[in-house]
Amino acid sequence: MARLDKVDLSKTLSKKKAEERLAAAQQKLLRQRLTLGGQTGAGKLGPPLCIVFEGWDASGKGGAIKRLVAPLDPRHVRVSQFAAPTYDEKRHHFLQRFWKVLPGWGGMAVLDRSWYGRVLVERVEGFATKEQWRRAYQEIEEFERTLTAEGMILIKFWMHVSMEEQLRRFEDRRKDPLRAWKLTDEDWRNREKRPDYEAAVEEMLERTDRPNAPWSVIAGDDKRYARAKVIERVCHTLEKKIEP
Repeated sequence: MARLDKVDLSKTLSKKKAEERLAAAQQKLLRQRLTLGGQTGAGKLGPPLCIVFEGWDASGKGGAIKRLVAPLDPRHVRVSQFAAPTYDEKRHHFLQRFWKVLPGWGGMAVLDRSWYGRVLVERVEGFATKEQWRRAYQEIEEFERTLTAEGMILIKFWMHVSMEEQLRRFEDRRKDPLRAWKLTDEDWRNREKRPDYEAAVEEMLERTDRPNAPWSVIAGDDKRYARAKVIERVCHTLEKKIEP
């Protein structure tokens, strides 16, 4: 797993090339998804597919998810977003609230944020005790091993952007009345704590990158490149898992 400071954030795609790669990947994903859902091929349900997105604020998670699900029938994919746990959710084990959105055989789920909040924001902001977040690495690894042992295809993305690109996107959002709602005081506070978050991300990648549930770090300074790369990575993974 590459360290964050080793990720080549200079990667770009021209508009034409990006459109070509994106369209090709979306068509391929649609065919694969129909096979997994039992709509084509032998007609049998394929393994559950769960795609997890984590990343910096304004790193392009939403845009990548939008392009990922765009070619798919909305009846065959569920997108779930996770923010801070509610009062009632805090009464349970931190993994409990994620079970209900996990896909069954033939299903697909996309998670915008996930159980990794325990070792990221909850760690850095002190919402979890040191004993809790340190224990969480093993709990998460065992959780993902349980899911993948039952056949789930689990794909995990960290969307990575530079401090400079993140600031540019923050400023763009602040100036756009239709997107200003996406920028909060919390985003600015998190930015100030970037060194602490980088340390948490590095440890997360190191301790939870496993053959059954590997991380893919996506260079996201160029949105066109990142969006195409995400879908291509999903297609490549499914190709290895379900195609002869």
